[in-house]
This record gives sequence, C-alpha cells and structure tokens, in this order.
Amino acid sequence: MLIEVRMPNEEEISFMTKQPTWSCDSKTFPWTYREQETCLILEGEVNVKSENQEVSFSAGDFVVFPAGLECVWEVKEPVKKHYKFGG
Repeated sequence: MLIEVRMPNEEEISFMTKQPTWSCDSKTFPWTYREQETCLILEGEVNVKSENQEVSFSAGDFVVFPAGLECVWEVKEPVKKHYKFGG
C-alpha cells in the first residue's frame, strides 16, 4: 500500500477543482483510509508516515492514498486540499 505523490495533469486539475475542500491547522494525528482518497493540495506542507513509507507534499501536488492505509499525518503548515473518496 503505497501513497502516490506527483504533479497532476490538466484533466485531473479540472476534475479535482470541482470537488469539496478540507483544511486543517498545523497538528499531528493518526488516520486510516477506509476507501481510496485522491486529493489536490492547494496550500500548506504535510508529511505522512505509514509502516512502509514516508512522503511529503505541498501546494500543487496530486496525492492518492490507498484504501486500508493506516498512517500519521504531520501538518507542518496549515493545509487546504480538494478531495474525493472512492475510486
């Protein structure tokens, strides 16, 4: 179960900007993904650590979290993202 972090293509940007947003101030918290989440990071800086991987992402990144992933979010700078749950 690996987290995918990359630059989005134009189609992904267009789709994601129509999705709801979520934001969070700087803090650390555990999270479990019951279903896949896709997100487009608008602001902030985050480090996410799972049993097998540690990734960092920030504004402009496209991130895919797999279903079943257990991780810890460390929001270093307040984050805002568009998100979509499900495949």
